Amino acid sequence: MRFNDGHTMTLRAPGGGRVKVRLEVNAKARRLIIRLDERRREAVAVAPTPRQIEAAAAFAAERVDWISSRLQHLPEITLFEDGETIKYRGKDCQITLEGEGRVARLYPGNPHILSVPGDPDTTQARVVRFLKKQAKAEFQKAVERHCATLKVTCEGMSVKDTRSRWGSCTADGQLAFSWRLIMAPPEVLDYVAAHECAHLREMNHSAKFWAHVARCCPDWKRQRAWLRIHGAELQAAGG
Repeated sequence: MRFNDGHTMTLRAPGGGRVKVRLEVNAKARRLIIRLDERRREAVAVAPTPRQIEAAAAFAAERVDWISSRLQHLPEITLFEDGETIKYRGKDCQITLEGEGRVARLYPGNPHILSVPGDPDTTQARVVRFLKKQAKAEFQKAVERHCATLKVTCEGMSVKDTRSRWGSCTADGQLAFSWRLIMAPPEVLDYVAAHECAHLREMNHSAKFWAHVARCCPDWKRQRAWLRIHGAELQAAGG
């Protein structure tokens, strides 16, 4: 069977279940890799070149046991709706439709209360809009601070809803971050900002690069470990 970039195949797991695997080409990949798309509840087999797509499919088939196990242990998807408890800067935050006006408003506490009055059908979109706004503000402050430390210039910054990376840096100095990091502890968001700012000095992951990260975020290893453990929870929030 011939496979193409973007093709989705279904594998049979040992227990009889079925596992979806999407095939992708990524020129930045150095080898065949398998990653999970937590929100789509499927695996992604990545090939460095189009010629290696079929090899990526075979690579995934050989690892169907591992893929099936990882997918079964993904956290449940939670929607942003009335009464749901989400995370905001690492702390519990309960969504409520009670309140006045149409603007989402945060009331700090234990837990925090996020008031999103109005049409229940628009709650999801308005919560996302609120979180994106807060994330952008926090990243702007962190980027300014780290750029000053590293003596570099950020040419532009945006927040997005990325699936495979928490942040990115382009050759022309544009930074982008996942708005979902506003749900993580502040130190984790700060680490990701430091990571991308360090790329403004070194577009690689060399020892020099990590030295720049350490200047901005001395405990970066702890924050990176937190993301590896809890990142799937951030991707599952809000569907």
